[in-house]
Amino acid sequence: MLTRTEIDRVVAAALAEDAPWGDVTAEAFVPASARAQADLVAREPGVFSGGDVFATAFWLTDPAIAVTVHLADGDTFAAGDVIASVDGPARGVLTAERVGLNFAQRMSGIATLTSRYVAAVADTGARIADTRKTTPGLRALERHAVRSGGGHNHRHSLSDAVMVKDNHLAVLTASGASITDALRTGVASLPHTMRVEVEVDRVDQIPAVLAAGVDIIMLDNFSLDELRAGVDLIAGKAVVEASGGVSLETVGAIAATGVDVVSVGALTHSARAIDLGLDIRIDLEAPRT
Repeated sequence: MLTRTEIDRVVAAALAEDAPWGDVTAEAFVPASARAQADLVAREPGVFSGGDVFATAFWLTDPAIAVTVHLADGDTFAAGDVIASVDGPARGVLTAERVGLNFAQRMSGIATLTSRYVAAVADTGARIADTRKTTPGLRALERHAVRSGGGHNHRHSLSDAVMVKDNHLAVLTASGASITDALRTGVASLPHTMRVEVEVDRVDQIPAVLAAGVDIIMLDNFSLDELRAGVDLIAGKAVVEASGGVSLETVGAIAATGVDVVSVGALTHSARAIDLGLDIRIDLEAPRT
């Protein structure tokens, strides 16, 4: 769940980056009495995400700005749809415009791309999950956008779940211990509530990992035949995750091998921002009292 604290922290940092000493253009050329009405308009179809984030860019800039978001996160939109409306002091609207748009475009781009991956595996039992390949500082927002698109989140950070990768295994077995014994020792040191995932890059590694009683086994960069063999070998004794080499063209076939999860780094590191525009109307007359 994307929290108010996370939204305020990220948006405040973005506003401070964009206008550290104020908006000198708006202050010099836009009358303080001017008001603006603006519509967030889609230039292409997609899936929306970031409504609260978009609105917060304006509210934190000037609490007198009113923002009405017409779509819920996860809703689809067509080109020409009005997604949100803004009304308030023109200086504040113009100052917050780019930050609000940047977040809405980025998050909606991730949601839209995720929805395409989800649709591609709809006839399988697999779920689409993201990875930690997120923009530094924006993980909470980008993970929310993945959920808006119908995807699922992997571990949020290094602190909330164990994932033993190939480099970890190399360190663990450097002393000569078997993979099974090394993993069992690590698992024994963890709280009983902590899930453990182990990455393998060869089918012949699976029995030793499975014998350690781990919860999830990631099959990394496996061919389709190797994925099917891995699923058969694990036989429901652990959750099976596939990763590596995943694209919109390959994800359906990967999911059809019987894996439980397909993790896709491209959801966050390669999503294209959706084309959204803020169409503004300025009223230079002072409001009547």
